[in-house]
Amino acid sequence: MSQNFFITGGAGFIGSNYASRLISRGEKVTIYDNLCRAGAPLNLKWLRDTYGESSFTLVVGDLRDAALLTASARQADVIVHLAGQVAVTTSVQHPRDDFENNALGTFNVVEAARLSGRQPVLIYASTNKVYGGMEEVKVVEKDTRYAYANLSLGASEAQPLDFHSPYGCSKGTGDQYVRDYFRIYGLRSVVMRQSCIFGTRQFGIEDQGWVAWFVIAAVTGKPIAIYGDGKQVRDLLYIDDLLDAYDAALERIDTAAGQVYNLGGGPANSISIWQEFGPLLSRLLGHGIPVTWHDWRPGDQRIFVADTRKAYRELGWQPKVSVEEGLKRLVSWVKANRSIF
Repeated sequence: MSQNFFITGGAGFIGSNYASRLISRGEKVTIYDNLCRAGAPLNLKWLRDTYGESSFTLVVGDLRDAALLTASARQADVIVHLAGQVAVTTSVQHPRDDFENNALGTFNVVEAARLSGRQPVLIYASTNKVYGGMEEVKVVEKDTRYAYANLSLGASEAQPLDFHSPYGCSKGTGDQYVRDYFRIYGLRSVVMRQSCIFGTRQFGIEDQGWVAWFVIAAVTGKPIAIYGDGKQVRDLLYIDDLLDAYDAALERIDTAAGQVYNLGGGPANSISIWQEFGPLLSRLLGHGIPVTWHDWRPGDQRIFVADTRKAYRELGWQPKVSVEEGLKRLVSWVKANRSIF
């Protein structure tokens, strides 16, 4: 029996990929999006070209419009909350806009879920930025990367929260509202603290979606700037693996409701952003990639790697797509769609 899925930010990278998966298996999908991102119209066109004009319902709306959001989500069985302001640098430049989109916007989403009276499942895309700089965790510098001195399996959900940057504060506020609506109202909510997600249909820019941005820039000849020393480490998670985690949470919602999960590639899929990623991308493209070097940016973590064992224990989930395999798929997609960049 099909369910009604309501996806905020459904025209974005993660949202359009999940909408495609849901439509293909017969679910009813409503996309709620303000279409402010440049790739949104292209993703909607892709969905319509692939599945037909009437394959989903589109509501053009803003997270700050509580009345429209509440009315649009009234029949949802599952709400997947992906929309919001997504860049740390933008949050520093425009903190009020960041707060209204992420903190107030997420409050509007949980209220819409509560007011529907249907007790929908709510999946919230949070971020590892809620852990801040993790200054108390010892980091060692190696030839091509930074590494945790003692967290060999990465940072777990027990890592203390330390909101750093307006983005960290606004996403963290949403994170805690989503958690607490389970405790106070019984909302079947799940918080996914996501690491670096990458994959096809990601229209990355310098400030957000760095993996896709580096690929797009390298393929199209745009300049690439590296901030810091390029040894910063991130654990990469391919889009299909992320969506598998969403599905696993839905399948095991009696276990997942009220829980927080770190979702990332883990130690096996960790890579430094240029000292290791650069040579890999050069090898896949078959040529060198020129870059310029700049000072560190405020709040840039030297390393974040997620410990994903809780998701494995409770959801039976673990990453399947390696960094190299995922990058090959992304490179192929960018080359095939070079004209749109």
